[in-house]
Amino acid sequence: MTLRVLIADDHPLMRRGVARVLELERDISLAGEASSGREAVEKALVLKPDVVIMDVSMPDMSGVAAASSIKRDCPGVGVVILTIHDDEQYVYEAARAGVSAYIMKDVDPAELVKAVRAAAEGRTYVHPAIIPKLLKGCARPTAAEAGQLRSLTRRETEVLDLVSQGLSNKQIAERLFISEKTVKNHLSSIFGKIGVDDRTQAALFGLRHGLGGQAAP
Repeated sequence: MTLRVLIADDHPLMRRGVARVLELERDISLAGEASSGREAVEKALVLKPDVVIMDVSMPDMSGVAAASSIKRDCPGVGVVILTIHDDEQYVYEAARAGVSAYIMKDVDPAELVKAVRAAAEGRTYVHPAIIPKLLKGCARPTAAEAGQLRSLTRRETEVLDLVSQGLSNKQIAERLFISEKTVKNHLSSIFGKIGVDDRTQAALFGLRHGLGGQAAP
């Protein structure tokens, strides 16, 4: 299956460079390009790509706002933030918007490809150097959240831990020796209990509580 990617960046040279990286992969094709946040939202609705690679700073609408709009209207589309901004607030806001991956523009091309594949598979991908900033941008867990975490069953906690590690439903199913349908059922229950709408927010919740192999802030 070919992964179709929409590249959104206000610099033509950057779009061309990203496109050249992706064109080297036999199973990835360019669905289109956008030079602003608003154009990215419009093209995502029309082109229905598997993944959108989005800069943070763009005309008309920020990458984070555009990502939030895309995730609302096209929930099946993965969003990869590719930016020069590594401030913890940017990282945290992007996670809240439901992006699948957050990486820097100076990463090795292989990291970009890895992030695109993760987003297409419904996994989260955050470069290890970004994780401390993500945790720093998180508010400390509240007593109410602690109660939400305790409301999870042992199996649900295991699933949330693996989601916080960035594993896909298929990988979680294989790790726990259960079906993907059962994983989806657990996730629906988890989302309801901890009050989130998607797996990125669930992963953020898990990281904030020390799951996913990370120390709580």
